[in-house]
Amino acid sequence: MRPIHRLCVPLLALWLGGCASGTAPMNHYVLPSDAGSSDARVPSADETPLLVSTPRLANYLEAEGIVLQLDDISLNEAKSHQWAAPLAQQLERGLRDRLEARLPGRRVLLSGDSGNALTLELSVDRFQGHYDGYAVASGQWLLRDGQRKVVDSDSFEATESLDSDGYSALVRALGRTWDQVADDIAARVRVAP
Repeated sequence: MRPIHRLCVPLLALWLGGCASGTAPMNHYVLPSDAGSSDARVPSADETPLLVSTPRLANYLEAEGIVLQLDDISLNEAKSHQWAAPLAQQLERGLRDRLEARLPGRRVLLSGDSGNALTLELSVDRFQGHYDGYAVASGQWLLRDGQRKVVDSDSFEATESLDSDGYSALVRALGRTWDQVADDIAARVRVAP
């Protein structure tokens, strides 16, 4: 082997190794906690528990990466910007905490043995960034009584503008959309039979 080739082989190996390790760093995000409700809340004496079921997500939202809508028909799952825990779990716990803050005096629990409790079921169709610079959450919810009878239901759609560019701003805006959803659901739960 000629001397020049002996030098090229190790340099080539180093260069290829550098290319392989030059991937973008992985970032993980959690849904922010409640930013607070804008309406005045009066403590309730109602002790009927409210159980929040794990939301059913559209298939494309079951991904680890945060979803961004690139145009009117294209969706992209981020490879280096991922949820730190499954999105359905974060939405369930986040909604429970938000509803508990908006419904003082009522126990708000994660799904389990329902007994004589109200049960909130949700399906989430969109929970993503939009190419026009906002975050969107949409879907449907229904409220069942202890006998599993539907006592109320509705669809929801909440949008929030991003404060700045980037995935951190998107995740914060998504948290604010979830605040809006909690506001709307809490108002309906207060008047439910």
